[in-house]
Amino acid sequence: MNTPMSPSPRIKPESEYRDVLALAGILLFTFLVMWALNPVRFLAVNNIKSMAFQLPELGFLSLAMMVTMVTGGINLSIIATANLAGIAAALAMKAAEAGGAGTFGVVAVALLAALAVSALIGLVNGFLVAFVEVSPILATLGMMTLVNGISILVTKGYVISEFPEGFRFVGNGQFLGLPVPILLFAAAALAMGLLLSRTAFGFELYMVGTNPTATRFAGVNNRKILMKTYLLSGVLCGLAAIIMISRFNSAKSDYGASYLLVTVLAAVLGGTSVFGGFGKVLGLILALVTLQLLSSGLNLLQANAFLTRALWGLVLILVMVINHMSESRRAGARS
Repeated sequence: MNTPMSPSPRIKPESEYRDVLALAGILLFTFLVMWALNPVRFLAVNNIKSMAFQLPELGFLSLAMMVTMVTGGINLSIIATANLAGIAAALAMKAAEAGGAGTFGVVAVALLAALAVSALIGLVNGFLVAFVEVSPILATLGMMTLVNGISILVTKGYVISEFPEGFRFVGNGQFLGLPVPILLFAAAALAMGLLLSRTAFGFELYMVGTNPTATRFAGVNNRKILMKTYLLSGVLCGLAAIIMISRFNSAKSDYGASYLLVTVLAAVLGGTSVFGGFGKVLGLILALVTLQLLSSGLNLLQANAFLTRALWGLVLILVMVINHMSESRRAGARS
């Protein structure tokens, strides 16, 4: 008979609130610095809208990364998955258009194609991690290489472009004055937050990340949870693909190459533990907004793009060092 078990999160609730407040403070500080350096252009309506259009695709990919990190794993194939899903959606749209499908049919076909491909990749990742017991970093690294190769083979390195106007609305349109992509991301983030905090699956996912052995003895099917986790990660990549190719009006095998580092950075900066067992959607959102403010501010200052990437790397290292020191202090306090 299985006995109820509660997870032993590495971070206590009161510490969680402190982390959120610290993140909010970092966000405010970043905003004030970027605004002070360029007060007129930074708060311009066009710049704010531009940030709102740019953030969602990275947001979906960061959610895909975060959910696997909560289990103590990682998904290095998120960018490759999104690109192949985007290519599949683009090819499906071209075929639907050639068949005389209307706007709704074209958009529906694109969405189904992207989700089918991304879900399949997620299931394969989950199978490798859960059943073959390959290390998540090696399984998803191998998948990334495989999927990149398939994308190049399918497109021969060319761009697939010129999508219907109805489809381009998904990534470039506005509803009630708000960018459609940010509304879609807000809905997805809310759903993810509720999934992780209010469902049995979310509870078990944190348990697996905290202590997989104890979780298994508590009667939880760890393999099933991991399969669902990587499937969910894949589906989020498919949604990111739809927004990405809609915004660019094209699909290609190497879009978003720099996003992989940023998704890990956003997850870690948002409080997701690299050891698993902890991670909140609210923290991720605060981290994403902070990084978007930093990126946009540096862009307005015409800073070198490589400088921005170097700063992201530096921030990631600093956050990991700080998190390690915090973990060590907590471990010392418990002992």
